[in-house]
Amino acid sequence: MMKHFFSLLLILFIPFMAISQKRLPQKSAIIDTSDVVTINGIRHYLSIKGKDSGKPILFFLHGGPGTSMIETSETFSDQLRNAFIVINWDQRQTGATLQLNASVQPLSTSLLKDDANQMLAYILKKYKRKKLYLVSHSWGSVLGFDIAQKHPELLYAYIAISPIIDQDKAGQLTIDMLQDWAKSEHNVLAQEEIEKVKVPFETKEDLFYSQKWLFIKNGVDFAQKEDFKTNYYKWMNVWFPTWKESVTLNMFRSLSSVDCPIYFIEGNADQYKMHDLVKEYYAFIKAPKKGFYWMTKSGHTVFNTEPEKLQQTIIDIKKATL
Repeated sequence: MMKHFFSLLLILFIPFMAISQKRLPQKSAIIDTSDVVTINGIRHYLSIKGKDSGKPILFFLHGGPGTSMIETSETFSDQLRNAFIVINWDQRQTGATLQLNASVQPLSTSLLKDDANQMLAYILKKYKRKKLYLVSHSWGSVLGFDIAQKHPELLYAYIAISPIIDQDKAGQLTIDMLQDWAKSEHNVLAQEEIEKVKVPFETKEDLFYSQKWLFIKNGVDFAQKEDFKTNYYKWMNVWFPTWKESVTLNMFRSLSSVDCPIYFIEGNADQYKMHDLVKEYYAFIKAPKKGFYWMTKSGHTVFNTEPEKLQQTIIDIKKATL
């Protein structure tokens, strides 16, 4: 009799176990991979990382142009990988993409914009998503603003970190500030080289001397090394024409509104006036939602100086828009 009782109990319990197991939440897979995508005649490299494959996508556009963020991203995305699938893309003629292949077409702003729009479409299709979060740093805003203007319906939000707003005005503010600094420091060489710079920057020398002394003023050691000029000119030999073409845009004239949420993150530890251009543009642009965040301990590269605060800010934006 007891034997039959335990048999019946087991028969009743097994279906219950099966039902209970079906109801247990399934953990989504961790993602740590790469992808190679052919767009506009060359293969492009993507790094994809996240703790949960069900999270929304955060697509990062690096600056420069030509400055990969894949390695640097490791230092400021540990929290982001808990909240998003973080995708970094090395644009053409940059980093891992350049290691795969050189650009078969002449570099241009329009080509890079088209690459970015096609890459966005590829990511959404591959991961079966209708929208994602778009983040840019510095020059990456040239591509980011273009996407936000053309395809706002594909973005939960666009987050612009240290964006380019009005390069001509920012350049003049920088030169004015450097001239005052050089005089106060009685630095004759700095005064002579800064005096050579014309705004808007028409030549490589204009850009080089402005950046050289900005770096030195900010205490960047490598700007005083012997090979700094050689290395900087290597970059300019590839990118100066594209950079010069792309930064002629004045965002106050070219983009007065977007149809997606837009957020700005800007460092102002150095109190330079050019940072105020970003705050002014934030006040100017119309959007369904918008926000502005100062990083008070940072300059241009906020991910180096305030990585924790930067990540939390982006996560807070997600909470406000998803």
